[in-house]
Amino acid sequence: MTNDDGHKSEGAPERSPKAGAGAPSSVDEIGPKRFSVRRKLAIVARLLRGEPLELVARETNVSVAKLTKWRERALPGAATALKERERDDRDDEIARLKSKVGEITMDNELLYAKIAAMEGKRPLAHRRSRR
Repeated sequence: MTNDDGHKSEGAPERSPKAGAGAPSSVDEIGPKRFSVRRKLAIVARLLRGEPLELVARETNVSVAKLTKWRERALPGAATALKERERDDRDDEIARLKSKVGEITMDNELLYAKIAAMEGKRPLAHRRSRR
């Protein structure tokens, strides 16, 4: 090793220039243990664009198994999102009409119950015509 003025100090062991080169030197290079949804989505998007799985795993420091799991979980969600269609005026009209049918059905049930209570479970008496 050398000291401040460039001379080798005696007794200090020589160190290979490559020693420790493969190990990360800070926490930032290791990467976080947990990934945000946004970061996972960006990584899965890289896979869907066709980047090799092993390359993405190496660059993001995430196992191939975990990347595969993320991709498999993301695909059904994406398919569901693409199946949905945009709402339009017809949807609002359909909802309004369904509500109206529900109200009318309830009114009919209440009227039938009231009629049954007034009749005392027997039909109304038949009237003779006045002619």
